[in-house]
Amino acid sequence: MLLHTLLSYIQTPITLPTENPLITTIEMDSREVKNGSLFICIKGYTVDGHDFANQALEKGAVAVISEKPLKLSVPVIVVKDTKRVMAILSDAFFGQPTQKLQLIGVTGTNGKTSTTHILEKMIAAHGKKTGLIGTLHIKIGNEKFEVKNTTPESLTLQKTFAKMVKEKVDTAIMEVSSHALDLGRVHGCDYDIAVFTNLTQDHLDYHGSMEEYKRAKGLLFAQLGNKFDHTRPKFAIINADDLAAADYIKSTAAHVITYGIKSPSDIYASNIQMKNQGTSFDVSIFGKSYRVRMNLVGLFSVYNVLAAMGAALAAHIPVQKILDAIKEITGVQGRFELVQGGQDFAVVVDYAHTPDSLENAIRTIKEFVKGKVFVVVGCGGDRDRTKRPLMAKIATDLADYSIFTSDNPRSEDPLTILKDMEEGVSRHTYKTIVDRESAIRYAVGHAKKDDAVLIAGKGHETYQIIGAQVFDFDDREVAKKVIKERLSEC
Repeated sequence: MLLHTLLSYIQTPITLPTENPLITTIEMDSREVKNGSLFICIKGYTVDGHDFANQALEKGAVAVISEKPLKLSVPVIVVKDTKRVMAILSDAFFGQPTQKLQLIGVTGTNGKTSTTHILEKMIAAHGKKTGLIGTLHIKIGNEKFEVKNTTPESLTLQKTFAKMVKEKVDTAIMEVSSHALDLGRVHGCDYDIAVFTNLTQDHLDYHGSMEEYKRAKGLLFAQLGNKFDHTRPKFAIINADDLAAADYIKSTAAHVITYGIKSPSDIYASNIQMKNQGTSFDVSIFGKSYRVRMNLVGLFSVYNVLAAMGAALAAHIPVQKILDAIKEITGVQGRFELVQGGQDFAVVVDYAHTPDSLENAIRTIKEFVKGKVFVVVGCGGDRDRTKRPLMAKIATDLADYSIFTSDNPRSEDPLTILKDMEEGVSRHTYKTIVDRESAIRYAVGHAKKDDAVLIAGKGHETYQIIGAQVFDFDDREVAKKVIKERLSEC
């Protein structure tokens, strides 16, 4: 695409350069620049893309988008907000791919990953080819790719959607984080269905208050648009049991489908029966009742399945296909994942890293465990400090024994994080062990028959960030190792 043609998509006045080179790629990372690239200077948290414009030029950039004048030998187009412009140009350059897909976005504090994966199974069961973007990976059909953020930058998103269109994907499903909504990463994404899981405390280090956090999440529903299109209707799938539900329903002109367990809803679960191997419940779908059996455990899993059912119905998946798919779902990596090593007690690894998700995980374990519950838990460094004492209080209030340890301390002193956690302790059934592997070894070493060990906070992660270094660390692999060590000593 020629530069002038691409720039014509920016509707605000800009000064067009005299040169009109052919743009072969758009890049925001100077290391990825090739001959013919348009380089966009993005200010990040730690680096500023404007400082790498010369490197981009040396690697073959033929034009640069910047927020300030730069002395370069190629055209420099100065705009107010390069991130906003990047979203516009990416959408245009890749042929507005989300207008050629059915796009489903899932937002909420907890349950985004599980809901998107459950929903993908439901849609695939109807014979549709799916794409998935989220915390664990990007997936196109059966091919998986690594991802850096829960919701990538707009350039990566549009490039990925274009690949999905090329690979003949029918439906793309993605997690949509509050950061991505607030920072405009999803500008240009034409969502057909937006799903709300829940709103509990998280990311206050970024948003500052729960009100701001709620506002950011609500952008997904407001951005569904104000138009009624009977050929391509928009849907908002809302958790009626959450306090934010009413605000999000008001914020959208889309057709609303509600789901819940406590509140009257379009999709309503009742008669819930949980065992350690699975859950069954009755579900009323617009007044018609069905019995659901699934291999997932926990009330939170019921909510995730209801949310996915709502989105699948909006995507015109037949009810029976949905119910058949639920029977085959076995869980999501790092989400209430059982670690089996031949031990006579349960070991569960879960991504629970918010007060609400930690409480849900512990309460779920207590539903089926006869013995004591041990919890290994920490809090991330350089993140919301206010949730640390809350996490500790929940752990000590609900579990029999709590072991406070490091999560990803990042640039913070792990001991400082642990001291913050201890401020919320209401009773002294806890132990502090800074080293995470030692903490897991302690919990597994003290668990007896019919007890349970919950290792919370990191879930699917295969690393630990200490200072500026990233170390290999997988809670599941560490748990398997210490279980094996314990059994070999018997």
